[in-house]
Amino acid sequence: MTAALAFRTVDPPTFDWRATLAEIGPQLAEEGRRCDENNQFAAANFELLRAREFLALVVPAELGGHGLSRTETAQALRAMANYCPSTALAHAMHTHPTAAAVWRWQHQKAPVDGLLKRIASERIQLLTSGGSDWLDGSGKAEKVEGGYRITGRKNFASGALAAQLFMTGAIEDDPKEGPTVLQFGVPMNAKGVSIEETWDTMGMRATGSHDVVFDGVFVPDAAVAARRKPGVWHPLLHLVSMIAFPIVYSVYTGIAEKARDIAVAEVKKRRDPAIETVGELETELAATRMACDALVAFCETATPGPETTNKVFIHRSLIARGALRTVELAMEVAGGAAYFRKTGLERLFRDIQGARYHPLTPTAQRRLAGRTALGLPIDNA
Repeated sequence: MTAALAFRTVDPPTFDWRATLAEIGPQLAEEGRRCDENNQFAAANFELLRAREFLALVVPAELGGHGLSRTETAQALRAMANYCPSTALAHAMHTHPTAAAVWRWQHQKAPVDGLLKRIASERIQLLTSGGSDWLDGSGKAEKVEGGYRITGRKNFASGALAAQLFMTGAIEDDPKEGPTVLQFGVPMNAKGVSIEETWDTMGMRATGSHDVVFDGVFVPDAAVAARRKPGVWHPLLHLVSMIAFPIVYSVYTGIAEKARDIAVAEVKKRRDPAIETVGELETELAATRMACDALVAFCETATPGPETTNKVFIHRSLIARGALRTVELAMEVAGGAAYFRKTGLERLFRDIQGARYHPLTPTAQRRLAGRTALGLPIDNA
């Protein structure tokens, strides 16, 4: 890190994320709107979040962070989505691997305190390829002296242009164990790491979820944090499921809430408001909120494992279904005004579509739920 990115250690008791977000939210919103229109990553928003100490929300106070619970962290990301959905989603992709490291430090005595201290003091930003790799993994790991040479391409890397450390993996053809996914962290400035700006999408345009390319990147043996079989629910993936999805889908809940507020404000201007449709909108949003609140509360104290994972993904499907329908109804309630970009619903409608594509997508989720209910194995299903 350069001296310019060396920040003071935070004083946890003085940090009020609600007040800070209320202060900087209009800036996040304006920059997010500009970047969406120009198909650019919201880089200035991440510099602002870094400067205003948002990267250390979930880092324990004793390690220099703010020590927020995962519940309160999810609330912060949900509120941030009201200002800029893309910024909130990309921030969630830093927050959830940070929160997973916190859980491992607290519950497994994992030696990740050095990483967490760096997030707090230096404001390093994490990047993850979990959504594109998921169970099967991707990329090639070739064993060499002292470590591995990694080649491959990782897509959907949200916030890649602002991140310093990439949490990802690759597949080794182990001569004894067969194909094995190695999980590791790679500095974004490592030799052979590059970013291809491929993110040209309908929604979430300012997340900058570009491709990260590995061309013979060296990863030392000591950097390999876990080894797992492709297609198998390793304990690490149960942990990621429990930590990540309450945070990520809080963002989509926040989008649905914002869409509802805009739509209701618009319909109040009409002499003949569509009262029943407004009521349907309120009901759908209530279901979305209930599913999100229940997921966040459950995961705060749950233990990672197959039953927890199944429950997480059932709720993920319910939140996605409800949030998508809520924003669709908001478009209907607002009427013709929703078609104008200045109203704000058009962008929210595009952004909410992202809720469809995170794992587990509907078919895979139903398969997991069905196999769990029937007592069948869930690996390689």
